[in-house]
Amino acid sequence: MTVVAIDGPAGAGKSSVARGVAEQLGFTYLDTGAMYRAVALAAAERGAEPASVASSLKIEAQGERILLDGHDVTDEIRAPEVSEAASRAAADPAVRRAVVEQQRRLLDAGDWVAEGRDIGTVVAPDAEVKVFLTADPEERARRRAAELGIDPARVLAEQAIRDERDRTREHSPLEPAAGAVVLDSTHLTLPEVVQRIAELASGTQG
Repeated sequence: MTVVAIDGPAGAGKSSVARGVAEQLGFTYLDTGAMYRAVALAAAERGAEPASVASSLKIEAQGERILLDGHDVTDEIRAPEVSEAASRAAADPAVRRAVVEQQRRLLDAGDWVAEGRDIGTVVAPDAEVKVFLTADPEERARRRAAELGIDPARVLAEQAIRDERDRTREHSPLEPAAGAVVLDSTHLTLPEVVQRIAELASGTQG
């Protein structure tokens, strides 16, 4: 079993990079942020607080698809309002405990490339490869805006709020894990970043 943990702030390119690394290595990709989005979606649908529903949910990752209690919610959890709600939910210790438990269960079997905010620090601190992927705030906002087709200035403003929340939360603040390789992707292409991380993982395998 090998786990490649890729952490970093919103817009750093974690999802695209993790997918690419997983494909190159033949590992399974896990978008842990999608699991918090699923909790936020379930809470909104039920008119409840995320902490009150998180422990009762079954969240599964099947490749690129996310299942919530057996239902495919991959598209629904990408809505902007769900993203914002997920950021708030992820700051709740009760929600984090419930989701981390499910993440560890998934990572216990097989070879994974997992990306999120606290994979290397909390979820899988013994991961064979730990990477903290970052980029300049303006570049992160530009990438995210291009992906969503919205105004970069709006993304930059929302991103600043989310970054501050992630950095200053009491439980599992966003920070590089001990032993993590900090990789700034501002001036790197996606294939270059994927190759660098794949080489790190290949080095641990022999």
